[in-house]
Amino acid sequence: ELMRRVSSLAKSFCRPSTSRRSFHYTTVSYTSTTETNSNSSNNNNNNYEFIKVSEPSTGFLYITLNRPKLHNAFNEVLIEELTRAFTTSPKDNTRAIVLTGEGSSFSAGADLNWMKKMVNYSEEANKEDSLKLYKMYNTISNCPVPVVGRINGLALGGGSGLAAVCDVAICVESAIFGFTEARLGLLPAVISPFVMQKIGVRNARRYFLTAERFDSKKAAEIGLVEERVKDVKELDEYVAKVLEEFKLNSPKAMRDIKKLIRVVGRRGVEGDKSEEGVREYVCEQIAKARISPEGQEGLQAFLDRRKPSWFNNL
Repeated sequence: ELMRRVSSLAKSFCRPSTSRRSFHYTTVSYTSTTETNSNSSNNNNNNYEFIKVSEPSTGFLYITLNRPKLHNAFNEVLIEELTRAFTTSPKDNTRAIVLTGEGSSFSAGADLNWMKKMVNYSEEANKEDSLKLYKMYNTISNCPVPVVGRINGLALGGGSGLAAVCDVAICVESAIFGFTEARLGLLPAVISPFVMQKIGVRNARRYFLTAERFDSKKAAEIGLVEERVKDVKELDEYVAKVLEEFKLNSPKAMRDIKKLIRVVGRRGVEGDKSEEGVREYVCEQIAKARISPEGQEGLQAFLDRRKPSWFNNL
């Protein structure tokens, strides 16, 4: 009887509507370095030197690279802070994180002064440094909640790598990208696993080897970003639109989906790369979801033609 009601309601929802729906998205204004959010319990910026963490809207965190005069370039301090922020900032009520850059750039990659210091490092010290950089990217990529990239400008080298670890990357039309490491006699080694997951081997062959810069149109074509918009105003509007979509979703389901993507994407469950291992994992996950409190609430809300409780909890 339950499945009959679900089927009947689903059919009614799929019928063409004679009315047009309009959606209103609330844009979250992006604050400058001189502004603070005194009402935010997550605004622990005293703990950071080169990033900002704020919660302008309940359930949604903004993590901002905050070295605008240096185009938000990485150094060892920023790398540690960004890793720490993505490890400790997501709370039980966090729905998503927006990653962006202060000023007119997203991130120009490595700081030249930091690179100067690395010239005198031993191979062992360089490897240790690279492991910390890898940990930063991996931590963002494996963040338990969705990560939205607000790409507000230049994103070169490691900055393009940051775009790659975002679940949804949105950029302004004027944004410039590039894997420019070869111009310095280096290679995009640390970011390569994350970038190649997004743009594929074919595009990596060209853009890693040529080290050429490319515009936002090309970035969208090769899959490095999902959307491109005219300017910062439209960027904030589109980010707000994506966050509104997240509000409709079960928080636990989104966290489980992030894990699902990781596991199925690497075609292996705890070392079992067989088809049977993946099959058992995915079937187990949907079975658990169906009997979970949020799964039950979602189905009941659908039957009652109301919004689920997680929508009203924000």
